[in-house]
Amino acid sequence: MAEFTIDVVESAPYAQMAYVLWRPDRSDAIVVDPGFDAETILELLEHDGKTLAAILNTHGHVDHIAGNAALKAAHPQAPLIIGRGDSPLLADGARNLSLSYGQPVLSPPADRLVDDGDRLEFAGFSLLVREIPGHSPGSVVYILDAEEPPAVLGGDVLFAGSIGRTDFGGDPSRDFEVLMSGIVAKLMTLAEETLIYPGHGGVTTIGAERQSNPFVRDYLARTSRRDA
Repeated sequence: MAEFTIDVVESAPYAQMAYVLWRPDRSDAIVVDPGFDAETILELLEHDGKTLAAILNTHGHVDHIAGNAALKAAHPQAPLIIGRGDSPLLADGARNLSLSYGQPVLSPPADRLVDDGDRLEFAGFSLLVREIPGHSPGSVVYILDAEEPPAVLGGDVLFAGSIGRTDFGGDPSRDFEVLMSGIVAKLMTLAEETLIYPGHGGVTTIGAERQSNPFVRDYLARTSRRDA
């Protein structure tokens, strides 16, 4: 498998991680979840001599979409892509949480909506889309399943030792059971060496989270007792 690089851009005030993916033998790149530091992302693309092939949003919360407008303005040819269930959040400051945090942010509309099982091909990468709602109405993860080791661009679904929040805002789409069932069915079935690049915090692996993530362990124990 061809070599590739993932540059990480962490942005304040929520320590959100945006990712820039590129291969050295290509002139294009993918950006996942551009946050509030779009300037640094654009500088990275220019420094590396890359055009933007696509903007991928894992979900529609403000800290993951704040840079969409700036990236689209600089690279209008790059399609903006988000899960179908989260597309309404792009233009809704209340639902994308920007109003509640005092930072009204709206994104350009998506150029393409994706569903569970879709596959994307950009910048020499093949990405499998899996929908895992619960933190947001239609959050998706992008799985680089052809790489060695495989990798997940996971947004706010699964973190090192934790999971995405489901306890705020009174939105019925935020559901702990839905989130956990998706994590177990669609992530915990991946190979142990699969890397997870989350929306906040450090990189982890499926194996590490299967063994030590308290939410995963408790959910698996509870469901195994229920099914026994």
